[in-house]
Amino acid sequence: MLEVSLPNLLWYGNQPFKVYFPDRWEVEVLEPPGFGKPPLDDAGMESAFRDPIGCPPLEELAADAKEVAIVFDDITRPTPVSRVLPWVLRPLEKAGIPDSNIRFIPALGMHGAMNNIDFRKKLGPDVVERFPIYNHNPYENCVYLGESPGGVPVYINREFLYCDLRIGIGCITPHPHVGFGGGGKIILPGISGVQTIKAWHGEVSRRGPETMGLGRTEGNVMYEEIKHVVRMSGLQVKVDALINARGEITDLFVGDPVEEYAAGIEAAREHYGTPASPGKDIVVANAYAKYNEMAICMLMSMMTVNLQRGTVVLVVNAPEGQVCHYLIRSFGKEYGGEFYMRMGPPPPGLKIIICTAYPDRTMCDLFAPIEAVTMTRDWEETLDILEREYPEQASVAVIPDGTMQFFR
Repeated sequence: MLEVSLPNLLWYGNQPFKVYFPDRWEVEVLEPPGFGKPPLDDAGMESAFRDPIGCPPLEELAADAKEVAIVFDDITRPTPVSRVLPWVLRPLEKAGIPDSNIRFIPALGMHGAMNNIDFRKKLGPDVVERFPIYNHNPYENCVYLGESPGGVPVYINREFLYCDLRIGIGCITPHPHVGFGGGGKIILPGISGVQTIKAWHGEVSRRGPETMGLGRTEGNVMYEEIKHVVRMSGLQVKVDALINARGEITDLFVGDPVEEYAAGIEAAREHYGTPASPGKDIVVANAYAKYNEMAICMLMSMMTVNLQRGTVVLVVNAPEGQVCHYLIRSFGKEYGGEFYMRMGPPPPGLKIIICTAYPDRTMCDLFAPIEAVTMTRDWEETLDILEREYPEQASVAVIPDGTMQFFR
């Protein structure tokens, strides 16, 4: 048997998940170069903050600040925010800004609220006990800033706008809409109002769907709108990380949210870029970094599997389940959020298996009806099904993290 170790349970001990295959099968692991990169040390962190891209260092910006907002990406993103916080908080302390004037806001967009357990995972217990943290509510307490140059009504979190120093912390990973997450996405949709988010997901995306997709940023209509809105929001500093297959920061970009992002995505193309290998009998796609948005795995899977007769296996261990998304997920048997699409069965020749220790009946609502999916509890059960389907030869592709890769 050939064994492959997959990253697993990012926020729950980070213990690998082992999958194995018969020696008679031809197995290819589609892994990008950045996944094996070592974590950035303290000197590397210090260097990124000392020489920010396109803006003054935090020490200068903090000198005259009175109220500070630190926006961070939510639990659907792998960023170990606590790792960079010493370099964010130290300048604020030196400037004499009291803890009571510093607040943290998760960039939820239209995801469900985070809780104390989530905050402690992302920020660390000391920060949670020292500073106030306010969940973003897209339905209330957002201030209208006018229309963007693209005609989008711009509503932004009120508490963020109250502050005179505005900082964002997140990561750059491939994204199915804007090409890569990170940068100004911390604002749109992160802390935008529902009117803004709906216009961006709807009207803006319809202007050029052909410009969108994993790893596609050039001329991307959704990202062009982000650039306008992030400028209107007044976000001064953005911190963006690249992440390896252990959920660790390997590269860090600090500075103006548009300029640092431009530098970051150039590095991200190499870091996460994966050679394509289409036409496989079996595709095993793991959900790790964004395990609670497992539907992203289907994008690379569908580009790799033989659609006439193939099997996609999603390995998904998400103890808290898939993220609540008020815009696109189901909220009843026949309906969901405003942009929810009730999915039909997969193509006739395609079989979908979900291998998970934490199954639920709505986890597949973004890509298939649950009746059209086979659920398994562990790899042994999964392999039994695969060997019955492919008793002799089979070509197999393993995607170590289908939520954090893209095909070049």
